[in-house]
Amino acid sequence: MKKITHFYLNGCPYCRQGEQALAELYAENPAYAQVEIEKIEETQHPEIADRYDYYRVPTMFIGKEKMYEGHPGEGYEECKAKIRRVLDA
Repeated sequence: MKKITHFYLNGCPYCRQGEQALAELYAENPAYAQVEIEKIEETQHPEIADRYDYYRVPTMFIGKEKMYEGHPGEGYEECKAKIRRVLDA
C-alpha cells in the first residue's frame, strides 16, 4: 500500500471539511485507517510543498501523482467522495 501525502493549511475551511470527511470515512471503513497518510501543513514545511505541483488545499498525492485537489465552493459530499477514491487507490 502506497503512502498518501496530504497538504493542508491550518484555518482553511476546506481542509477542516477534508479532515471531517477522513474521520467519517475511518468510522465507516476501519481499513481506511490502515492507509499511511503523511500530513504536511504547507506553511510549516514549504521546502516539501515546493516539490509538488498543486495550487489549492487540501491536496493529496500518491507518489508524485496528484489524486485530489480541493476547489472553491466544493461541498462536503464531493470532498468526501474524492477522498474515498484516494483511499481506495
